[in-house]
Amino acid sequence: MITTAIIAFREFLEVFLIIGLFLGISKKLNLKKETEIIIAGAVGIVLSFTLISITYIFGDYAAKVLTEHNADALESYLLIFSGAFIVYVVFSLHKVMNKSSHKALIKTKEKMQGNAFDVSLFLTIVFLVFREGFEVALFTASTSLFSTFIQNFFGLILGFLGSGTIGFLTTIAYIKISLKRVFQITEYFIILIGASLFQNGITTLLETHFNISLSDMVSFHLGFLPDENTFIGGFLQNFFGIDSGLSLIRLLIMAGYIAIVYFLFIRKAYETKKA
Repeated sequence: MITTAIIAFREFLEVFLIIGLFLGISKKLNLKKETEIIIAGAVGIVLSFTLISITYIFGDYAAKVLTEHNADALESYLLIFSGAFIVYVVFSLHKVMNKSSHKALIKTKEKMQGNAFDVSLFLTIVFLVFREGFEVALFTASTSLFSTFIQNFFGLILGFLGSGTIGFLTTIAYIKISLKRVFQITEYFIILIGASLFQNGITTLLETHFNISLSDMVSFHLGFLPDENTFIGGFLQNFFGIDSGLSLIRLLIMAGYIAIVYFLFIRKAYETKKA
């Protein structure tokens, strides 16, 4: 659920920024097309929610069917894949998909500045908004298998409301919020979630196929973590997959995962920016 909420927050924040951008242009050029822009954005959002809901319904059904045979082994592979895919999405695939989206956005802005609002412009805004919804469905398809439809949809609503709040504050109320910092924080959360998914996948796989319990391996058991029955313990387990059985070796797997992500993505981006 938390993964869905974070990714939905990131993508729908871009939706509200797109809508806010067109509203600003319309107001600045006195086109008086704010109503059409809002309607186009609303249509795109409805289509996005429809596609995402269908994805989660299918995922809910697939999870029930797939877990009938060899559930633990299947879950371990899905966890490992999800842990790797979610970081690839944030640091690579998302940027690639955004390049074409930005080109379409620039062309639409130029067209809007030169002509009155028309059907093609309306449909373009719908497409730009729906594109973000498509990314939410694609990027959360694998992790949605580990939650029920209700949990996934609740996460979707949380992400949507959070992005809507910030979008409103930045475009309507003119409150300065560092959007770059917001996206950076969500990246940190996603890395942590990815590390936990990967670590839990490895742990489950070893226990299922080799009867090796990483939680009991070595004598360095991190017993200071709260029990899952407590509020904090339940929060850590449900949102980040971190349980009271987390051992030093499991923690090292997460640290290794984070180190690999840093060297593959973050360091390169930092060096490019510094240069």
